[in-house]
Amino acid sequence: MNTYAMAKAYIEDAERSYREAKFNLDEGAFHRCVRRAQECVELSLKGMLRLMGIEYPRSHDVSVALDKAKEEVNLPDWLKKEIDELKKISTYLAIRRGPAFYGDEKAFIPPEELYSEEDAREALNMAFRVLETTKKLLQHYKKQ
Repeated sequence: MNTYAMAKAYIEDAERSYREAKFNLDEGAFHRCVRRAQECVELSLKGMLRLMGIEYPRSHDVSVALDKAKEEVNLPDWLKKEIDELKKISTYLAIRRGPAFYGDEKAFIPPEELYSEEDAREALNMAFRVLETTKKLLQHYKKQ
């Protein structure tokens, strides 16, 4: 399997996570929507980094690796304009990942009480933006 195929597989999994996030939003499981949206973002960005040949950290927030890509890779202009926003989204959702799984364990608040419909919609919109950006980059690399 080559780099392109690996990246494509990550992005396909990201699409599945996005669909699951949307399903959870529709079902009113807002914490699960946030969780799946974060997974979509993580997989999308790791697929993007794999396409570029950039090694990414084995963590949920890959914003540092996006900085490296910005410095080391000749990115398309449209992507250069998006990198800072992609970094913010990665960090924002990575911070919310744990509470979406476990709740606030110190305050004994379960995850389903931590996130509102508005939170879930925001996470889903962020995931959509990252996923679409990554799919656009995948097409860019396919043409090369």
